[in-house]
Amino acid sequence: MKILLALIVTLMTYTSVAAQDADTLTLFRYRVSLRDKANSKFSLAKPEQYLSRKAIERRKRQGISIDSTDLPVNEAYVKGVKKCGVKVLNRSKWNNTLLVSANDSTTIDAVRKLDYVTGVRLVGTRYATTPMRENRTVWTDTEKEVPESEYGKGLSQIKQLNGIEVHKRGYRGKGMTIAVIDGGFQNVDIIPAFKNLKIAGTHDFVSPENRIYHAHKHGMQVLSCMATNIKNVFIGTAPEATFWLLRSEETIGEQMAEEDNWAAAVEFADSVGVDVINSSLGYTAFDDTTTGVMYHELNGRTHLVSRSASMLASKGIVLCNSAGNEGNDTWKKIGVPADASDILAVGAVEYNGKNANFSSLGNTADGRIKPDVCAMGRMACVMDIKGHTTRANGTSFASPILAGMVACLWQALPDLTAYEIIDLVRGSGNNTAHPDNVFGFGIPDFTKALDAGKKIEAERGK
Repeated sequence: MKILLALIVTLMTYTSVAAQDADTLTLFRYRVSLRDKANSKFSLAKPEQYLSRKAIERRKRQGISIDSTDLPVNEAYVKGVKKCGVKVLNRSKWNNTLLVSANDSTTIDAVRKLDYVTGVRLVGTRYATTPMRENRTVWTDTEKEVPESEYGKGLSQIKQLNGIEVHKRGYRGKGMTIAVIDGGFQNVDIIPAFKNLKIAGTHDFVSPENRIYHAHKHGMQVLSCMATNIKNVFIGTAPEATFWLLRSEETIGEQMAEEDNWAAAVEFADSVGVDVINSSLGYTAFDDTTTGVMYHELNGRTHLVSRSASMLASKGIVLCNSAGNEGNDTWKKIGVPADASDILAVGAVEYNGKNANFSSLGNTADGRIKPDVCAMGRMACVMDIKGHTTRANGTSFASPILAGMVACLWQALPDLTAYEIIDLVRGSGNNTAHPDNVFGFGIPDFTKALDAGKKIEAERGK
C-alpha cells in the first residue's frame, strides 16, 4: 500500500490492513464526460446559489469573474445517468464529468447511448467497503524535552524559510483558510496537540461514511506541519489558520478514479472559500498499467487532475502540491498534478539546503520549471498517531511546511492575487538566478517575499 508519489518514509511503521479483509463485491468505476450545461437551473448572475459568500468575496477581491465552469453539472443529465442503473460517486463541474460505479457492463452501455454523454472511460475498480484503521489509543503525557526555541522540534523547517520573522510581525495564518487534501487524518479528533485546532469542516470523497479520522495517518502528519501549536514542543507554519480536512486518496491500490476524487475535492474547497490548498498527493502509475502517466503527458493539461490544478489560481486559490519522491527510482520525474501550471510544486531539501535525493525532478514536458520551490522534507518534524513528535521524510511534508507560510504571507498581503503570491514565493527563492530541475527557484525567503509584497502594495497606494 502506498500514498501515491507523496509516499512517506517515516521512522515509525504500522501494520497495514490487507485488501482481502474488505467486502468481496467489486464495483467498476467510470468517468462520464457530459456535453454541456445547457438549460441549467443555475445562473452566473446568482453565484450565491452554488458558491459560498467567502468564495464569492475571494473572487471579487482578485477581480475574478464567475464563468460557466463555476456552474454545477447539469442535474437533468445526472438524473438521466442515474436512471441507467449506475451510482454517481463524485462530479466535477470544471471538467463537466461524473465518476460513477456499476457492477456490470449492461448499465454502463446504457449510459454510453445517452445523447448528452460524449465519452465513458473505465478508471478503476474498488471494493464495496474499504477497511479502516482502528488504532485510537493516544498517549496524553507531555513531552519533557525543552528545546532552544519556542518552535521546538519544528524550528529548522520554519527557520529555513525565514518564516519566524513573518510570525513575529503578527502573521501566523489568522483569518486564512487552508484545505488539506489527503488520504486520511487518523486521530486528529483525539490527539491533544490538535485540541485547539480550528477545523471549518471535513468531507470524504472516498467513502460516504466520512470516517476520515479513522483512515490513514498521512493527512494527520501533513496537517501537523502547519497546524500544531505547542510552545517549546512543536509550532507549525500556520498555527492560527482555519482548516478544511478533505479525503480524496483511497490508500488501497492506485487507480485513475482518484483523480476524479481529487478534482471533486478541490472544487469543494473552492466553493467553501478556501485560500490555500495543500495536496501531498500525486500520480505516476496505476494498478492498470495501461493507464500510467507518460513523460510527454506532464504538460499540465493531459490528466484531469492537472487540468483542475491548473485552474485553481484563476479561481483565486494557491495550490501547494508535493513534487513526489521518485528521485531515486527509474521514473525520477514529478507526477500529476505537480506538472500543473500556476501552482507551487514543492521539492524536498535537507535542513542544510542540500537536495534530498528522493525528491522528484522536473522539468515538465513542455519545458516549465519544476519543482517550483523547495522546503525541508528530510527529517521533517511531524506528529505521530500517539500525539508525539517524530521525524519523517518526503515531499509530503515539504509541501505543507511551505503551504503554511504561503497562508501567512497572504494574510499580510490580502489585496494581492493568487498569481502574485505565487510569483512572490518563486521570486524570493535562493535559486532564482538559475532555476533548474532539481531545486526549481530554490528555497523561498518569506520575509523577503513579504517585504517585496509590501512594496507592491505601497506602489498601489494601499
